[in-house]
Order: sequence, then structure tokens, then C-alpha cells
Amino acid sequence: MIVGLTGGIATGKSESAKYLQKLGAYCVDADLISKELTRKGLPAFNGLVKEFGKNILFLNGSLDRKKLGDIIFSDREARCKVEKILHKHIILRINKIVFKKRDECSIIIINAPLLFEVGLDKLCDKVIVVWVPYKIEMGRLILRDKLSDQEAKKRIQSQLPIEKKMELADFVIDNSGTKQKLRSNIISLYKLLTSKLE
Repeated sequence: MIVGLTGGIATGKSESAKYLQKLGAYCVDADLISKELTRKGLPAFNGLVKEFGKNILFLNGSLDRKKLGDIIFSDREARCKVEKILHKHIILRINKIVFKKRDECSIIIINAPLLFEVGLDKLCDKVIVVWVPYKIEMGRLILRDKLSDQEAKKRIQSQLPIEKKMELADFVIDNSGTKQKLRSNIISLYKLLTSKLE
């Protein structure tokens, strides 16, 4: 079974993926793949430098993600250009991993913030959305990424509204409580998913 895992920014997708992995699921992380693909000298990296110039690089020539983030979250056109460069590489890599692992893993989780936006949900048998109320999401994002209110708002607004994601999901996990509560919710959901495989 291929399961998509998504949600808003700072709603707890990675934490949920960790719990699912501990329970036995094989997890594919779109953000980690993006980091791998934007290493110095690789095609996605070269495409970004060609489009935005060397001002998005550190002195050692590696990608400054904070600078790139500041550009894409304040300029819709720039964001579209970045997505055009990166997404085809990420989707191709995810497809390859899923194809390779699907016979040996009973549950494959695709952890992707932009699951619906890039059409990765079409690969999935089920989709989980991790949700928290807007105020909590803002608070966690500001704390985690050390952003201003305005910066955090821009990042949240750059994605498909969480309400829309929830409508499209098969399961919604409420992560507004403690880590223990999230873990308990994930265990219940994993039991449900594995029961569908029997």
C-alpha cells in the first residue's frame, strides 16, 4: 500500500513519519530528496544557479536554502520557477524508489509537503493529512524557523489551504495535542492501514 503523508508547514508531518517508520512502514521523504538533488554540481542545483545566480549560494558554493526560501516565499513567479526546476527531479526519484520498494514493503509512506500540488497523490492508495489549528501552526513555525509573523504567514499561504487538503484526504490526524497523543493517533491509524492489507 502506498500512503501519502502531507499537511501544513510545521503541523508535524516529519514527526508522524518517524512514528510510522518505527511501526514498520518504509518512508520516502520528499524534503530529504530535494536536499540530495540540490547538492553542488547536480542538475537541479545547476538549474537553480542558472535561474537565480550565485547570490543564492554560500561562499563555499553550496546552496543557501534560507536565501532561496526568502526569494520564493516573497515572489510567486520565483516560486513557480523553482518548482519547475525541482519538482520533475523529485517526482522522478520518488517514482523510482516506490517502484523498487513496492514488492518488498507492505506500506510505503510518501512524506511530501506539496503532495497534492505536484500530483503525487495520484501515486497513493490512501492519503493522510496532519492538521493543527492555524494559531498553533503559526506559533510552531515562528519558533522552529525563527521567522517574523509576516514571514510565517507567507510560507503558510504559499501552499494549498489545509482545509482543501483535509477534504481530499482519506485520514486526518489532529496534532494539536502532545507528542504522546500524536503517537497514539498514529499507532491507531497504522493498525487500521495494516488491517486493510490482511
